Amino acid sequence: MSAYDRIAGLYDAWSTGVVEDISFYVEEALASGGPVVELGVGTGRIAVPTALAGVHVIGVDSSAGMLAVCAEAGRAAGVADRLDLRRGDLRRPPVTERVPLVTCPFRAYLHLGSDAERLEALAAARALLLDGGRLVFDVFAPSDEDIEETHGLWLEREPGIFERADWDRAARTLTLSVRGDAGESSMTLWWLEPQRWQALLAEAGFGVDACYGWFDRRPYDGGEDSVWVARK
Repeated sequence: MSAYDRIAGLYDAWSTGVVEDISFYVEEALASGGPVVELGVGTGRIAVPTALAGVHVIGVDSSAGMLAVCAEAGRAAGVADRLDLRRGDLRRPPVTERVPLVTCPFRAYLHLGSDAERLEALAAARALLLDGGRLVFDVFAPSDEDIEETHGLWLEREPGIFERADWDRAARTLTLSVRGDAGESSMTLWWLEPQRWQALLAEAGFGVDACYGWFDRRPYDGGEDSVWVARK
């Protein structure tokens, strides 16, 4: 059972406050004309609104538990026919179709622990794209203030759901733990500075159309979050 299988039942409640990226990714999907491959589709937090907007989504996730929640959400929203859910890895997505847009929302690329894995994943995403197609994803690199304010503390993220961040500056890792009545789990995330992401994209054969500092498309100015639009 994966880290996300263990919290599939509480994931939506844990992330209920994360809404700032939804309209951004839906807009990107609409602009592409679809279909869209969403890597790390999870419980459908973005995929279901995208399908509701009329775009077909091929959703890939390594967690069977998360995919089951996503499938139910799609049925409840009446868009099951626009969701094609597949179990697989970011580095080797089980997709043979070629599409105008691949997305990897909510920092999912931070689950990759080495440049070799990151390049493998970026190359796999590029292979799914039509010529001129785009890869859109978001990542973060924490500020010193964020590390100091959250390190080693159990904080109530949502009612009855607690989250703990254990940061390792030297290794550039975040061990994120979550617990609630519906489950508990821990996972490790690896962060990079934006300059390194730009170099990896270039090495993988992408051009960078934009690097935003937030989902309102403001230019990146050195903050924690970066939102990338890369083109094949």
